[in-house]
Amino acid sequence: MTTLDETRIANLVDRFYDKVRADASIGPIFNAAVHDWPEHKALLTRFWSSVALGTQSYRGNPMAVHRGQPAIRASHFVRWLELWRETTREVLDDDDAARMQDYADRIGRSLRLGMGLPERLDVRPLDIPVVGIVRS
Repeated sequence: MTTLDETRIANLVDRFYDKVRADASIGPIFNAAVHDWPEHKALLTRFWSSVALGTQSYRGNPMAVHRGQPAIRASHFVRWLELWRETTREVLDDDDAARMQDYADRIGRSLRLGMGLPERLDVRPLDIPVVGIVRS
């Protein structure tokens, strides 16, 4: 069993964002928004270290950054999470991978809600059933 540390997180972030950059779905969005990949990877290493290790080394506002990207859709979050799960399984042990996947799921859910994007792709945003109303 390995122990999650900043070096492993940096390796995870590096491999993950190499995949993101090359991905047909989300690569164009990231490549248009990120102008300095080494700095972006260092920033995200600080972010994930703060989340997973409590280092408090990240200073930023992820919600504001994501809201500033109007091209982001709910399907992009799905793809991001697919690549994240794949990469965490490749570079971390099972427990650490599951932990990082759980963090990503919760953060992604929060970002989607904050951006007004649907939680799931198989429902319409305002298709909310009303309980107790009988329709004829």
